[in-house]
Amino acid sequence: MNQEQIFSMVKDILVNEFEIDPEDITEEVNIYQDLDIDSIDAVDLMVKLRAATGKSIEPESFKQVRTISDLIAVLHKLLN
Repeated sequence: MNQEQIFSMVKDILVNEFEIDPEDITEEVNIYQDLDIDSIDAVDLMVKLRAATGKSIEPESFKQVRTISDLIAVLHKLLN
């Protein structure tokens, strides 16, 4: 899965599961500040990503994630 495909998957999850406006989702946005994702939502996001990819993101790796771009990088490394 390439980075563009990962971005599309993440965007779909954020739009469908968290009701975030697709226009607000860019690679540069801060997941917590700009998209109002809290720690409980972050856990839900990890669960949705595991369901979509079949892979679990290590909690230590997820702690480093601040932006959509960071999340894409973690997922790309995990999936490839």
